[in-house]
Amino acid sequence: MEAIQKNNETQTGTSQKSAESHRKIAGHLEAAAKHHIEAAKHHEAGNHEKAAQSTLAAQGHLGLATEMQRENTKRYAQTS
Repeated sequence: MEAIQKNNETQTGTSQKSAESHRKIAGHLEAAAKHHIEAAKHHEAGNHEKAAQSTLAAQGHLGLATEMQRENTKRYAQTS
């Protein structure tokens, strides 16, 4: 009985960590989209230097999201 309860607690903790991880990934993707929209606006205004800065910020967030997703995939593979 105790083993079942501990397993349920572990699964609940893992589920909460997974949900939080997905939220963080989504936050990075939203930030990347925001920076890409800013870059487009800067290009339209002819401010290509600011557009480049926004693009780099977007790429940074996308890289973080990609790395976090890679780690999630590894965890899912280990628990399956």
